[in-house]
Amino acid sequence: MMGTFATLLAKSKIATPKDRFRADVSGDIENVDGVLKVTRIDVNYTLSLAPDQRADAQAAFEAYLPHCPAAQSVIAAIKLHHTLVLQDK
Repeated sequence: MMGTFATLLAKSKIATPKDRFRADVSGDIENVDGVLKVTRIDVNYTLSLAPDQRADAQAAFEAYLPHCPAAQSVIAAIKLHHTLVLQDK
């Protein structure tokens, strides 16, 4: 997911080096009818960027999920929740 998002950011000339772009990921595992299943994945992105890049970053965030192979592979079975925190660099 992070790679697909970074690709869309790159198209807007927004750099994503490891000191400015990160994803904190957590999830839930539940007992569903006697089987342990991953039922939710939370991805919380943090991106440091120039203030004039905020609109492009938000647009990329809103557009990347349908293009993400990983997300599209699991979205029917696992709830995906994602957030983006933008920080001025």
